[in-house]
Amino acid sequence: MKSYSESYKAAGVDVTAGYEAVRLMKEHVARTTTPGCISGIGGFGGLFALDMTGMKNPVLVSGTDGVGTKLKIAMLLNKHDTIGIDAVAMCVNDIICCGAKPLFFLDYIAIGKNVPEKVAEIVKGVADGCVMAGCALVGGETAEHPGMMAEDEYDIAGYSTGIVDKDKILDSSSVKPGDAIIGIASSGVHSNGFSLVRKVFNVNEQNLKTFYPELGTSLGEALLTPTRIYVKPVLEVISKLNVKSISHITGGGFYENIPRALPDGITAKISKNSYEVPAIFKLLQQAGNIPEHDMYNTFNMGIGMMMVVDKADADKAVEILKQNGENAFVIGETISGNDGVIIE
Repeated sequence: MKSYSESYKAAGVDVTAGYEAVRLMKEHVARTTTPGCISGIGGFGGLFALDMTGMKNPVLVSGTDGVGTKLKIAMLLNKHDTIGIDAVAMCVNDIICCGAKPLFFLDYIAIGKNVPEKVAEIVKGVADGCVMAGCALVGGETAEHPGMMAEDEYDIAGYSTGIVDKDKILDSSSVKPGDAIIGIASSGVHSNGFSLVRKVFNVNEQNLKTFYPELGTSLGEALLTPTRIYVKPVLEVISKLNVKSISHITGGGFYENIPRALPDGITAKISKNSYEVPAIFKLLQQAGNIPEHDMYNTFNMGIGMMMVVDKADADKAVEILKQNGENAFVIGETISGNDGVIIE
């Protein structure tokens, strides 16, 4: 007898919609398969065989995160095929700050009403993100929550595990005064600060469709631009140069995240004129009359990731990143002090 419950459906949960969602997402999940995968979706656990070839002391590194209120933009525009990229990015970009290579990813989607095509769209984005990061989507969960959220609302969170040799873990201990700070360009607001973004623009379906010449697109399209995934370019730099530390610039901006990649007694001195701040941040600051400090303490301001390298390696690091499709700049240097970050 097939799985079906009329009573459960009357309470707001249609199990057959879940089965259809799984069927529709299978083609997307298949694109993420890597050599370590030994199970498909549908089981009670995602199986992954570790390849520890060449590693003396392998260490697993894990990260979990969500997308936050950026989801409100996706819901208002009824566009759900890129938000999954954000979910992957927020996890794997954290993992590579330790120097680890992401291996696999799992997602969790809570939704008011399971519309299979919509869920498959969300998972397509997750799969796209996994392909960009070179990791496998080994499982996930979609939970229908009638009464907990409106039918057209949902939330997504993710979890990823990576691996690094213990001797190669980045921990900032070798950072010294006079090192170079490399900034890698973001693709926009990424997935942080959207509570402030929504307040500034008083977002609704209509104003999200407003075209801004300085953005070259509508406000909604600019805000929904997925978080950039830095895994492959950053791992390429790590393989060729001595990268001392890395910071993923997320919520809290420069002031909160850059110090996390610095030891005590070292301050990051950042030159704000070392790169062009993207138009979306200038528009945000002007529209919301936001103090400059708050901008750098909330948003990535055009730099999604930073790394510290020896001054002699700075130009080479920028060159490698550009060869791998990233815009990168020397945005500052480390100095003695306990100020955390100085931006001038």
